[in-house]
Amino acid sequence: MAPQSVDAHVRLDTHPTHPSAVTATLTGAQAHIPHLGLEAADWHVVAENTLVLARIDHEEPYWAEKAAQQLAADGITVEITPRLREAIDEEWTWANHPMPWCTRTEIREFSDKAQKIYDDIRHGRLLIHAHAHAHAHAQDSHTTVAVGTYLDTGKSVYLHGENHLRQIADTFGSPAQALVSFEKFHGDTMRPGPAPMTDTERAAAEARASLDTPASEPEPEPPSPGPETVPAYAADAGDHDALLDEFLNTHGDWEKWRTWSDHTTHAIHESQTLRIERVHESHPRETAWTVAAYETPVSDRMWHLTATGATPAPVLQGLLDHLADGDGWDTAVGGPVDEKTVSAATKPLADAGWKHTVDGRWIRWTSPGGDAGVQFDAFAAQHPNQVLATWTVWAGPSLDHATWTLTASPHTPSSLLAGLSENLAHRTGTRQPPATAHELRTNLGTTPPAIPATPAGPSLSRAR
Repeated sequence: MAPQSVDAHVRLDTHPTHPSAVTATLTGAQAHIPHLGLEAADWHVVAENTLVLARIDHEEPYWAEKAAQQLAADGITVEITPRLREAIDEEWTWANHPMPWCTRTEIREFSDKAQKIYDDIRHGRLLIHAHAHAHAHAQDSHTTVAVGTYLDTGKSVYLHGENHLRQIADTFGSPAQALVSFEKFHGDTMRPGPAPMTDTERAAAEARASLDTPASEPEPEPPSPGPETVPAYAADAGDHDALLDEFLNTHGDWEKWRTWSDHTTHAIHESQTLRIERVHESHPRETAWTVAAYETPVSDRMWHLTATGATPAPVLQGLLDHLADGDGWDTAVGGPVDEKTVSAATKPLADAGWKHTVDGRWIRWTSPGGDAGVQFDAFAAQHPNQVLATWTVWAGPSLDHATWTLTASPHTPSSLLAGLSENLAHRTGTRQPPATAHELRTNLGTTPPAIPATPAGPSLSRAR
């Protein structure tokens, strides 16, 4: 029996500014019927009777054709524009796919499962408890892993990979079991909440947010402005290797030690009780600096801190300046972390008007603009043998989606932390302005991007 005709017309087209994304424009007295069907298939409403399909596996044309077939079977008139038809018919494969033996159909099925995981996280069905960066095989320096729980079933899962390669690698009977296992293997790099959005996820979110069409004849863009002055925590990372080289060249009481691998450099104070480990070419959100202090050259360390690869140059410069003062790392082992210590470490933030809040075990100071903060974990401070960070300094959209982080252990000197707070509150730096819309459009491709091959790197060692 032929389907009953529906007074609705659906026009499917490519997204005007985002490669691979697809738009659906609905007209007709019964436009609400295809509207509901597309929403149920995870198309996103961006305007009245306009929806967008934006995925992280770049398979939108394929699924748009499937949607068109279903709509037509329901008696709805569907129009597919020539440029979308061209995208549907295009044959392409992922470069450097980890499963090259799979057929195109099998790869699509694998990436669709990854898409469902992403959608479950995005819609709040899968709650992510923590994430970490784990070292993978020889072709990859790291991959993102995470642990979470499905709220409807209570099943906890261990996730491995990013974007279209994310998969469920293990399951657990409870969140407690999952977290214990996750901390056992990834305690050194474990962070609360979901990982920051990948570039692919950010592009999909932008596609779902806007249908702004570039002008057919854009006006010439004005010359790019020079660097802007911003708070130290929002400055560019700069050249970390040059910072370390300058530090060593101007402080003769420090000596540079090259490890067996060119990926890591150690800087050791002449007392051998303070050491810096610098991991070169690390991922911007991986640990790139580790500073550790010891009571004697052969004792256990008293305190340590870490900083990720995107940490701004002014923040690192302030840290190195403090280390060069001479005895700023001389902290008694086992000294208490009390209210007086915390107050001394954060006084510059309080004086600068940073917002002070207490949430259970966490005490937080947040910048007036909400784009940076310092978090003190009272629980971790009383359990120094745990892998949890006592102090976390961050900047970016939020603590869970930080651009960079700096962490410190319980007995990190309050004078060092106070100096760091002073830099965050009052020091400035420079930042290159973001790319203009013209530059972004120029850099957008028309085909799905290849998975980049990441150079191999060493495991991050704990400074001893």
